[in-house]
Amino acid sequence: MTLAEKLLQDFQELPEEKKQQVVDFVEFLKSKQQKELEAMMDDIIDTNKDALLELAK
Repeated sequence: MTLAEKLLQDFQELPEEKKQQVVDFVEFLKSKQQKELEAMMDDIIDTNKDALLELAK
């Protein structure tokens, strides 16, 4: 059984309230990951600002 299959099987056995909590947690993790990616990109831009400005000419 794959991890995805195990997760789906366990999820289907939960009561609706617990399913919503799982969905909320997954959304939280996705949001956190997006914020980390945005922070990393901002850092890359800040670190390479002069080079990027030169390329923009």
